Amino acid sequence: MRGPAPHPRGPQGAARPARTTGRTPGGTAYTQHGTGDLPVVLVAGGGGAGRIWEHHQVPALTAAGRRVVTFDHGPTAAAGATELAALTRELLIWLDLPPCVLVGHSLGALAVQELLLTDPHLASGALLAATRGRPDAVGEALARAEAASAAAGIRLPPEYEAFVRLVQNLSPRTLADENAAAEWLDLFEIAAATGASAANRPGPAVADRLAAYGRIRVPVLVLGFADDVLAPAPLGREVASAIPGARYTELPDTGHLGFLERPEAFNTVLLDFLATLAPTDPGVPHAR
Repeated sequence: MRGPAPHPRGPQGAARPARTTGRTPGGTAYTQHGTGDLPVVLVAGGGGAGRIWEHHQVPALTAAGRRVVTFDHGPTAAAGATELAALTRELLIWLDLPPCVLVGHSLGALAVQELLLTDPHLASGALLAATRGRPDAVGEALARAEAASAAAGIRLPPEYEAFVRLVQNLSPRTLADENAAAEWLDLFEIAAATGASAANRPGPAVADRLAAYGRIRVPVLVLGFADDVLAPAPLGREVASAIPGARYTELPDTGHLGFLERPEAFNTVLLDFLATLAPTDPGVPHAR
């Protein structure tokens, strides 16, 4: 059974509402934004809340005439990129989308990379932000530390956890701005107090997949954040070098959450990349 038609019309031919929600057969909650014919699917990182894109990226994309799909994957995909890739595949097929642009951040980027290997016909292009193709010593140490903390049942005081997330995710430039740092600290502390930040902890160390990425043939832009300590920019550059024809660009003064820290710069890179891609016929659903 297919999901909702990509261009549903009412009895009088009314256009599809600007915002629709639903669930896949597997239970993944998704939201479609805008009425454009060229879909962009945004794949969040750890935590998996689709709403993380709604303040900055969704408005910019819909204003540019794009239809945007966001979805929640939460702990369902906590096991890793392969599981999140499977959820993304189910969503694309359920919505019966034409080959579309996939935008992934962190774990979401790792999932998109796997999807480009297994199901390249689902994508017309991909932007991979804060990604990597292999483990590194710092990342492995952090994964071990997070796993040990979870196994011991340790929960940091919200104030301390908020500080840790602050320095892990933002650039020195933002940390040096006392007003901005205070605002971010408040957000992280609220998330820590409610337990929401637990899902945003770095996941397990990744396997070395650089050699496999040599089989990717979809147009790709890798976007690195210059001050990212969780997915260091040089590791993203390696991914771009491994994918034939891929391009790499880097945003200065940005940490791991660069798409929220400097949204205008991120959106400019994204929209410029979309402009380089050949349009996909919205009337042609992807192969199954």
